[in-house]
Amino acid sequence: MWAYESAFYQIYPLGFCGAPFENDGVLTSRILKVKDWVDHMNKLGINAIYFSPVFESDTHGYNTRDYRKIDCRLGTNEDFKDVCDTLHENGIKVVLDGVFNHAGRGFFAFEDVLKNRENSPYLSWFHIDLNGNSNYNDGLWYEGWEGNYDLVKLNLFNEEVVNYLFESVRFWIENFDIDGIRLDVAYCLPPEFAARLRSFCDSLKKDFFLVGEMLHGDYNRLMNDTMLHSATNYECYKGLHSSFNCMNMYEINHSLLRQFGPENWTIYRGKHLLSFVDNHDVTRVASILTNKEHLPLIYAMLFGMPGIPCVYYGSEWGAEARKEEGDPALRACFEAPEWNDLTEYISVLTKIKKESAPLNYGGYSSSLLTNKQSVFERNLNGDRVYIAINADSCEFTAHFNAGTSRCKDLITGKEISMDNGLVMPPYSAFYLVPAE
Repeated sequence: MWAYESAFYQIYPLGFCGAPFENDGVLTSRILKVKDWVDHMNKLGINAIYFSPVFESDTHGYNTRDYRKIDCRLGTNEDFKDVCDTLHENGIKVVLDGVFNHAGRGFFAFEDVLKNRENSPYLSWFHIDLNGNSNYNDGLWYEGWEGNYDLVKLNLFNEEVVNYLFESVRFWIENFDIDGIRLDVAYCLPPEFAARLRSFCDSLKKDFFLVGEMLHGDYNRLMNDTMLHSATNYECYKGLHSSFNCMNMYEINHSLLRQFGPENWTIYRGKHLLSFVDNHDVTRVASILTNKEHLPLIYAMLFGMPGIPCVYYGSEWGAEARKEEGDPALRACFEAPEWNDLTEYISVLTKIKKESAPLNYGGYSSSLLTNKQSVFERNLNGDRVYIAINADSCEFTAHFNAGTSRCKDLITGKEISMDNGLVMPPYSAFYLVPAE
């Protein structure tokens, strides 16, 4: 599967393009801005892009109005086809956000229900009580996602709803050749829906990638051979920044051993979770880390651990924003991409990751662990990569069995003697393989 060998880049288009928050109905071809960033993406080394919502919506993208139309604030379907063609020509796969658990109040079927009530052919598309009322004083009650009544819960046990959504997926595959879908709030979706979606997509396009937003619980409930290929690794998202901020590498190591380690009780060994240090919903990593020296190191950990690494636009050069500042801060519009030492470092990591079978498919085991240092092994049929992190402000010599007296650091290209251990400068990371 191509996704398992990829480095992803996430863009939140409405913010990225500087669109107004409210859908003003004014057609503006803002999405073409993505084409101006393709050279940056190529230089960064990413080969897959995940677009947060692009479909016509009421406001922020997750309250969909039309599942077969690009939001007018972003442009036309033809504009987006141009973008997709350009990305594909540059070897970049395209994954769209599928918000299939709920729709917006401006969704045509819900508008028909508000107008025609019991006479609407779409009444059973939602969870409606005509004897109740809503926060909008509609004269009827309906289920909203987690109590948010701008997000109208869809009835995914209704065959007409399922067919409408599936035909929408077909539309984007056949007309735009998209390569996958990220399922919003996948943890709310019925397993039966996920299984049918997987079968349907498999019939349309080989290796069509399905990844679900999973915040908690057992990801295997929806991530398996008959449902989703992947899930968002929120457990390790928290463990990554917390381990650096608390100087407690035991935390992230515990999660990685629980998920991917060599023991029989490991729950996700052989699976490929979507891994990240930040995204459109959380504080940017440069703002959440208390020590800026740890910024390159957390990316070294991200790209070295099992999973599919995903970089959020702007964070590759250290852009800052905090959750409490609101969504517009997290989903910023940058005039142009920036390039600095961090961006260069991440570009090296993406190249290493894409070209390394152990990093793409290998198991995980811990070779050395202290509060401030971590050395772990990625092993695939005897082909090994050791990821060594020193988060301390002091030099550290790591003694572990690398199985060889000399190693090559893939990050710097230098050979290193292992006879007296690995000498690690302050705030350093190594990707070690046996020297030839």
